[in-house]
Order: sequence, then structure tokens, then C-alpha cells
Amino acid sequence: MWQAEVRVDLDAIRENVARLKAGTGAELMAVVKADGYGHGMIPTARAALDAGATALGVCTMDEALTLRRAGITAPVLAWLLAPGLPLHEAVAADIQLGTAGLDQLAEMTAAALVADRPARLHLKIDTGLSRGGATAAEWPALVDAAAKAEADGLIEVVGLWSHLAHADAPGHPTIDRQLAAFTEGVALARRAGLRPRYRHLANSAATLTRPDTHFDLVRPGIAIYGLSPVPGEDYGLRPAMTARARVTVTKRVPAGSGVSYGHTYTTDRETTLAVVPLGYGDGVPRHASSRGPVQLAGEVRTIAGRVCMDQFVLDCGDDPVAPGDVATLFGSGAHGEPTADDWAAAVDTINYEIVTRLGGSRVPRHYDGERE
Repeated sequence: MWQAEVRVDLDAIRENVARLKAGTGAELMAVVKADGYGHGMIPTARAALDAGATALGVCTMDEALTLRRAGITAPVLAWLLAPGLPLHEAVAADIQLGTAGLDQLAEMTAAALVADRPARLHLKIDTGLSRGGATAAEWPALVDAAAKAEADGLIEVVGLWSHLAHADAPGHPTIDRQLAAFTEGVALARRAGLRPRYRHLANSAATLTRPDTHFDLVRPGIAIYGLSPVPGEDYGLRPAMTARARVTVTKRVPAGSGVSYGHTYTTDRETTLAVVPLGYGDGVPRHASSRGPVQLAGEVRTIAGRVCMDQFVLDCGDDPVAPGDVATLFGSGAHGEPTADDWAAAVDTINYEIVTRLGGSRVPRHYDGERE
């Protein structure tokens, strides 16, 4: 018996990956960073590989090493690396590393010497996001240095890549500008003598809407979990996560009863209140107070008053509710329950944040569709 849970449908992840794969002639890297966007990195990675993903993407070296310790041997790219990390451990584990500048390249060549094997690198060019990656001014020196290190047997340049700023707005003019800058950067790298296997630019949104950005590899993240990267658009994906909890307490209260901290909600009639044991300590946004939609007893209700660290309250009127009844915060929507998109709209954020923050030490994940 469970009190609260996050339930993940691995078959939905497999279906989503297969759908994305069918829409491109490129290979597919499933992005499983941030513990699989809250879905669980290891089960998600295995499901994605089952469905045809050929590589996995994460941010940190620790995430990549966790995949290796779980016995996953598929190619893994880690791309957010602070100075001073023991990169030789990643090189020894055949983890591919994102490289954004000369200082990083120097660390990676040093790591290759310690590991006694070439470091496999993806050189990143900043084409307009102004975040990670070498600028256009820095790019020539980076590719020249990488070509020399490759000739010396210290590295292998596996990929050239960048990231889009406005892919969730498919017609935005920055996409064409970034695509042109990336194409120019690839040409310069080739002139320096680099011949990497992969050129990759497309995230989830570009995978779904901009085939001209697919090149050799696409990197969908949120889409493999069944959520649309483009607000308001439905691409036939199936949401994989359901978050729910069992009611702990119900009570009848009179009209005029203040509910939860600060009494920001007051009952306007005699009513039944239900306490749901999930709160901001479990990832329910506190700013969902008096805004978040929750399904209970066949109806979608709005959280009554403030979300607390461990619980929130629903006003159920005269509907029959009892301790043990299941309150569903969000799911696929197939049974009338709210979706992560509904929650995102209610609290003025994006669906990525909703699923990534739910769960934790007190909220176990349970999986449907596991395979031996």
C-alpha cells in the first residue's frame, strides 16, 4: 500500500521514442538528465534504448557514471562539466564529453593521458543561445587545437553540436540564423581536418518541427516523456507520468472556515475538506496555492488555500469522499485527470518543471511496462 506515488509508464516512453525515431532519418539520442526529467534515469534510459535510441544524453559526469554503473553500455554524452573534475574517470568509462573551449580541451587531453585512452569529444559552438559553447570568434582556435590533439592520438572528435534558443516557436527567425551559423561552424571544422560522425542541433521541438536541423543525430528530451515542447500543440505523444496520493483526512466544516496557513481560502458554505499528503517538500509548487488542479472523486478541483510542505487541502462540497480515496494531480488525461500541461498553465511555468520536480525520497516511483 502506498500513500503517495509517481507512476511511470515505460511503454509510453517506448512509444514516444519510436514515434520520434520514425519521424527522422537521423540517429536518436534520448536525453535522460535530471533523473530522466523526474521519471527515473535508469528505467527511462533502458526503455528508450529498447525503442531504438542509439545514445543517451546527460548533463553531469556523475549522471553518466551512474548509467555505466547500472550496466548500460550505449554511448553516453555528458556536457555540463565544471573545471577540476576527475575527467579521467569518464574517459576510462568511455563517456563522451561536451567541449566548449580551449581550457576544457586541455583538461580533456590531460584526462586522456591519465586514462591511457583517447577522450571522445563533442565540440560545441554557440550559435546564438549565449550559454554554453565556443563563440564564433573562439571556434577557429578550438577546432584547430582539437585537430592537432586528434592527430596526436589524445582525442577523437565524435561530434559537432549546438543548441537552439527558440525551437519551441518553430517559425522564429533565430532558428534559421542559428542553423546557418552551425552549418558555417561545421564547414570551418572540416577545413581544419575534423571528420566527426555526428552533427547535432535538434532538441525535442526541432525534432518534431524542423527536419532541416536533424543532421546525423537528434536529441529529444521532454518529448520522449510524452509532453509537447511546443505549447498548445499535440504531436500524438503519450504522457508517461502520473502523480497521485491517498487522502489522509476528511471533515465537514461550517461556512466561514479558514483553510490552511494564512486563511487565504475561506469556505462559503458547509462543506467537506480532504487533506492530500503531498506538498512543496515533495515538489508540488507552493505557487499552486489556490490554483493547482487535482482530480478527486471524479471531479477536478482547485487546491483550497496554501500548499504546505507536506500536504494541501481540497474543498469537495457535498461530494462523498473518504480517507484512502485517490487524488490525482496529473496524468495522461485519458481519464479526465489534469495533465502536466494543465498544471504548467495553472502555475505559469512549463511542463518540464512540473514533472522534473515531482517525487523525492518520500514519493516512490512505481513502473508499468518493466521488462526483464
